[in-house]
Amino acid sequence: MKKDIKFLLAGVGGQGTILASDVLVNVGLAAGYQAKQAEVHGMSQRGGSVTSHVRWGETVYSPLVGAGEADVLLAFEKAEALRSVNQLRAGALALVNLEAIEPVTVTSGGQPYPQEDRLHAVFAQVTPHVVYVDGPGVAAALGNSKVENVVLLGALAAQLERLGWTGAELTPQKWLDEIVKRVPAKYIELNKRAFMEGYRVGRGSV
Repeated sequence: MKKDIKFLLAGVGGQGTILASDVLVNVGLAAGYQAKQAEVHGMSQRGGSVTSHVRWGETVYSPLVGAGEADVLLAFEKAEALRSVNQLRAGALALVNLEAIEPVTVTSGGQPYPQEDRLHAVFAQVTPHVVYVDGPGVAAALGNSKVENVVLLGALAAQLERLGWTGAELTPQKWLDEIVKRVPAKYIELNKRAFMEGYRVGRGSV
C-alpha cells in the first residue's frame, strides 16, 4: 500500500471534475489516510479548464501538486490530458478519458485539436502506466453522458488495486458509498452501474 499518493484531476467545466475530486478525497479518508483537496484553477462555465489536486498520505500539509510530482493523473478530456502531462512524475499512473471538447481556439480555426497519435506518443515518453478509457462510449451505453466522471473513478479504483497502491480494505463498495452520498437518489443506480463498468475497464487494462 502506497503511503502517499498525489492526484491531479483535469477536465473542463461541466464534466463533473469537482464531484470526482470530492469523492476521491473522501475515499482517501475512508481508507485511513489524511486527505486534502484544492481546486487551483477553474471556471464554472462549460468549456473552461478545471484542475483539482487531491493528496492522500500519513500526514498531509498541503494538497498542491507541483510539476513532475503527480503520482496519478485523472484526465477527463484529451486536450486537458496533454496540458497536464508535465505534472506527472516518471512512471506515474495516467487515466485519460477519450472525450474531445474543442475550445474556442479550435472551433474558431485558430489552432488544430491534438490527434490521438500525438496523445499516445507524449504519454509513452513519461510512463508505461497509461489507461485510455472510452468514457463517452460507456456512458452512451448506459444512456446518460453525465456519468463519464464516475466511469473514470471506477477505472481509477481498479488501477490503484492493480498497482498495489491501495490495500484490500479499499473495496469498490467504499467508493460506491462515497458516490451515492453525492448524487440525486434517482441517479444512484445509474451511477453504481457507471462505476462498475469503469472498474471492469480498469481491471481489463494492463
